Amino acid sequence: MSTTTSPPVHHEIEPAIYEKRWAILAVLCTSLMIVIIGNTALNVAIPTLARELQASTSELQWMVDAYGLVFAGLLFTAGTIGDRFGRKGALQAGLAVFLVGTVLASTADSSTVVTGARAIMGLAAAFIMPSTLSILTNVFPAHERPKAIAVWAGISGAGAAVGPISSGFLLEHFYWGSVFLVNVPMIAIALVAGAILLPKSKDPEQSPLDFLGAGLSIVGLVALVYAIIEGPAHGWMSGESFLTFGIAIVALGLFALWESKARHPMLDLKLFRDRRFSVASGGMTLTFFAMFGTFFLVAQYFQLVLDYSPLKSGLLQLPMAAVMMAIAPQMPRMVARYGAHRAVPVGLGLIAIGMAVFSQVQTDSSLLLIYASIIPLAAGMATTMTPLTTLIMSSVPLGKAGVGSAMNDTTRELGGALGVAVLGSVVTSQFTSSLAPALTGLPAQARALAESGLAGALRVAGELPGAAGAQLEIASKQSFVDGISMAAVVATVVVIAAAVAAWFLLPAHFGMQATSPGGTATDDLGDDRSLEGTLDLDHGVPIDADGPSVPVDESAAGDVVDEGTREPSPIID
Repeated sequence: MSTTTSPPVHHEIEPAIYEKRWAILAVLCTSLMIVIIGNTALNVAIPTLARELQASTSELQWMVDAYGLVFAGLLFTAGTIGDRFGRKGALQAGLAVFLVGTVLASTADSSTVVTGARAIMGLAAAFIMPSTLSILTNVFPAHERPKAIAVWAGISGAGAAVGPISSGFLLEHFYWGSVFLVNVPMIAIALVAGAILLPKSKDPEQSPLDFLGAGLSIVGLVALVYAIIEGPAHGWMSGESFLTFGIAIVALGLFALWESKARHPMLDLKLFRDRRFSVASGGMTLTFFAMFGTFFLVAQYFQLVLDYSPLKSGLLQLPMAAVMMAIAPQMPRMVARYGAHRAVPVGLGLIAIGMAVFSQVQTDSSLLLIYASIIPLAAGMATTMTPLTTLIMSSVPLGKAGVGSAMNDTTRELGGALGVAVLGSVVTSQFTSSLAPALTGLPAQARALAESGLAGALRVAGELPGAAGAQLEIASKQSFVDGISMAAVVATVVVIAAAVAAWFLLPAHFGMQATSPGGTATDDLGDDRSLEGTLDLDHGVPIDADGPSVPVDESAAGDVVDEGTREPSPIID
């Protein structure tokens, strides 16, 4: 006599959604690729934009940072809106707006229009990226989330390579605006597939939006990055710099004060009491500080100093993505074995090694030296991203996945924007100082153009006769390399400090924070569990580092876990 057993289920995930979770992940990763490519595709085009639009270094920084700045400034607001009104709708709307910004940027005729279009794309990305991670968190059971997050993080590394390579190819065969159109087919695929596959989910608590908090965070972040970007031009001790830094400090201070008192804060500052959340947020910020700052400088170094074509420059960055994609999926297993408190400092240490080697580049450095910098840099980023993301997401209730995702993404984008701003400003300051003797006797207009950046200096050198032009070209390249060396040293010191802090501040073991049915965090369970969690709270049974390949039958769990400690079911219609 045969018996029929019903398929195992998960309390927080509907069976129909669970069955297509990997297809959903593919859609989410495609959407993520759009955001990452949008952030990195411009780097290879920077020298071309400098020539075609006669853009200064400051204008180039704003073209890059307008995207990341608006992105970072709106992430908390966008994440909250997604949680409140629906994550699928936020993702789909973001893709549509991204398409508008892409088309506008591709038809721009000035650096101002490109910067504005990039800001629109950043606004759209603020809705896309947190939605991808919050939907992922809600469609994968606890034991599979680290594996899914590892894939998600690895895809971000792939996007970092696809952007420069596609941009280089398009720049060699089409006009400069075509670099923005590479995302159009992917946006179309993501929109159609997302409409069919993605589930609708939102926060069951239906918290109201925090408009004042959103406004203060945007003002504070914009003022901070503006002050850093324009510091070399205005002077670090000038009245303009003091004013903008003052606005940033006041706005961010008021933001922290308001969030600590608001009944429904956009960012619950109590989360920072959890070292998983606070240390991981800081580590993620500094990882992307180094990553995007390096991308910004490497593209110019390859094309303007070593005279490589845009396509070759993009292809030379491919090993970075290959390393990241190879290492990131292995990190859940490594973290389960050694702990995040060791994996994260090691990853940050590798980033510091890469930046230290990068500080040694010269105007005629070999590719061997450059790869000796890029490989450990990429390995370190891949080592840190997965555990840091998992730490942040494990620190917030499941119903607030959008807020946790927004925090993860804000640290990435703020770190990237500050990396471009700070390292770019260091390069500009050192470049201007080193180049000054070579500009003696030049007309004021030519001197101003040469001081605007390496592309401008090379244009001036090309217009000078004979030996004078050759000498200025050599001096300008050397001055730029001097700036890179100083910027890399600054980044190395910052990342080493972060690695030391992570080594001492990250706890050796992470108790999985359980949540009550109402969505509020209960006391840490405090047992001896790694980041990945060797005890599945959904089923109360042990799992291995990779997690079971199939759902665990609830009947097997018995009464090991009390119902009140399970994560609340998100609203899924």
